[in-house]
Amino acid sequence: MAEREPNAHQFTLDDALGVDTTGFMDLEDPNYAYMFGFLQADGHLAKGPGQKGRLTAEINARDIEILREFQRLTPYNSSIKERTRSTNFAKNSHTAIWTLCSLEARTKLNQLGLPYGRKSKTITPPRVEFSRRDYLRGIIDADGSVGYSQGYPFISLTTASTSIMAYLCSYAEDITGAERKLRRNQRDDIYNIMYITEAAQKLTARLYYPGCLSLKRKQATAESVAAWTRPADSKPRPPRIEWTSEMDRIVLAAPTIAHAAAELGYSYSACQVRRWKLLHGAVGSPD
Repeated sequence: MAEREPNAHQFTLDDALGVDTTGFMDLEDPNYAYMFGFLQADGHLAKGPGQKGRLTAEINARDIEILREFQRLTPYNSSIKERTRSTNFAKNSHTAIWTLCSLEARTKLNQLGLPYGRKSKTITPPRVEFSRRDYLRGIIDADGSVGYSQGYPFISLTTASTSIMAYLCSYAEDITGAERKLRRNQRDDIYNIMYITEAAQKLTARLYYPGCLSLKRKQATAESVAAWTRPADSKPRPPRIEWTSEMDRIVLAAPTIAHAAAELGYSYSACQVRRWKLLHGAVGSPD
C-alpha cells in the first residue's frame, strides 16, 4: 500500500526528568482507568532490541484530542504525529499516532495487563482495584459503538477476548437486568455484544456520565441516547423467562400448549417454543 509522509504536526512533552511518576496508571483514578481500557483495546505494545520498545495508539485523526489527553496524563516523554495513507478501506486514511517509549511506563502497563504483541484474545480486566465504568468506557470508545439503528438506541462492543466479553455482560446485567449468553461468531471468531432500547439507555448513562473522559463524538451520542423516548406504538420486549424444572414439567404434562400457557401465565408462542426444545433435546429435560 502506498504511504505518504507524516504531516509536519509533532507534539512532544518536555523531558520527564524530575516529574513525579508515582501516580501514573493508578486505575482507581477514572482517567487512568479509561485510558488503560482504551489502550488494551486499541494500543500496541512492541518490544525492540535490548530494553527498547514502544507503545503506540493509532486512531482516526478526528479523535486526536483523546491522544492529547493521554499525553497530558503521562509524565513521560511522548509524541503525537499525523499521517495520511492509502489502505484497503480508504484511499486517504488520515490518522493520528501517539507514541510512548519509556521503559518504566511500558513495564507498568505490561504489569497491569497490556501484553506485548498480539493481544486481542488475551486481554483481561485488571487484577488490581480499578474504576469499572471508566475502564469499560475506554474499551467501548476504542472497539465499540454508541448510536441508533432504525430509530432505536444501542450500545455495542466487538471483542475477541472471552474475559472482556464476560466482564461486560456481567456488569451490564447488574445495571440493566439484561442477560447475555454469547458465542463467538463463525465468520470472524469474535463476540458481538449489543444492548438496545431501555437497556442501552441505562448502560450508556452509567458509562458516559457528565464530565467523563471520552471521545467527544460518542459522548454527544450518549447524551442523545439518554434523551430518547420509546415511540407510543412500540411496546417493550417482555422480560426473559427463567425456566425452572417445575415449569418444564407443566409444559410437557399439559394436554395442550394453550393449557400450559394459561397455567404458567406466559404466551402461547413462548410455551410452544419451550415444549419444542424439550421434546427435541435442545434443552435438558426437567429433573
